[in-house]
Amino acid sequence: MTAVEPQNAQNDFSHEIIGAAVEVQRVLGTGLLESAYAAALEIELAEREIGFIRNVPFGAMYKGRPLGDVYRAGFVVEQSVVVELKAAELLTDLHRAQVMAALRLSGLKLALLINFNVFPVVKGVHRIVGKP
Repeated sequence: MTAVEPQNAQNDFSHEIIGAAVEVQRVLGTGLLESAYAAALEIELAEREIGFIRNVPFGAMYKGRPLGDVYRAGFVVEQSVVVELKAAELLTDLHRAQVMAALRLSGLKLALLINFNVFPVVKGVHRIVGKP
């Protein structure tokens, strides 16, 4: 008898991304700049053979006119998840609003906002789902 998989047929890669973040924090600890965690996460995702693009620009339009790049996401993983990294004492409504804007601009449905200043980092992971 085989195990039945949940009906969520599409893997959202959250588990893999969080696992990579846990390893980054295990090695680096807390207290560093976001850029250090981003560089380490880039290495960790590549070692795990998880597809990603770093520093992804998103453009916008205003009344039919292009505004150019108005937001730059830290990572887009497997063309389906926006990942934003922070190393802050507290995440604010502004951090969440920026991630929601990234979802809206990208057309993606899921984002992970990860705060590496929280130990363990899994307590600093915020899953944000965009509006359909």
